[in-house]
Amino acid sequence: MSDNEVKETAVAEQSDNNAAATKSDERKGRRGGRNERRNRRDHEENRGDEMLDRVVTINRVAKVHKGGRTFSFAALVVVGDGNGTVGVGYGKSREVPAAIAKGQLDAKKHMFTVPRVRGTITHPVIGHDAAGTVLLRPAAPGTGVIAGGAVRAVMECAGISDILTKSMGSDNAINTVNATVAALKQLEEPEEVAARRGLSLQEVAPDRLLRERAKGIAEAREAREKAAAEKAAEKKDGE
Repeated sequence: MSDNEVKETAVAEQSDNNAAATKSDERKGRRGGRNERRNRRDHEENRGDEMLDRVVTINRVAKVHKGGRTFSFAALVVVGDGNGTVGVGYGKSREVPAAIAKGQLDAKKHMFTVPRVRGTITHPVIGHDAAGTVLLRPAAPGTGVIAGGAVRAVMECAGISDILTKSMGSDNAINTVNATVAALKQLEEPEEVAARRGLSLQEVAPDRLLRERAKGIAEAREAREKAAAEKAAEKKDGE
């Protein structure tokens, strides 16, 4: 083979390699664009969900088999909307992110509504679960959440901003959270108690509770009116 033929063959091979590299880059670019759009869509969906979640604890579980030792993780997760709805879930997996995701799904399946009056609960209550015992008491506005880490996570996700709590049993996070949930599920609205007893609302609920409830309703109505006015002003400015 002559030198010219060798040069022509080398040039042809280089051209083929460049073309293949160009096609590969184009495929990677298209794939990257699809992944970017997918990630952006997932981020927008998660941002629009507006759900609060708190990981209370993550336990590592080791199992010894004939072939060796394997590890798995169990995550206790609290999920809520910050407006009176909360749920607790427990997820297990060999990876921490997967365990947290399973815990979030389990918590969303077990969500319930908590009666509230101006950011606090309606009446004192004690919850029990296994060796866990938790006391919850209403608090005045501005008190804050007086609670430990496990109970605080449930209160924040439930949208309770003023409350007094006391853990009187086991310090295990799972027992404490389950006892807190049991206590919140015992809360009742004054109308429910009045209907069950066959009495009027004034005879069942104390005057202070009724006053605080009326203030809360008025504040919520003012907040809605203010939000509607701001939205109308923004729409008018946009036009």
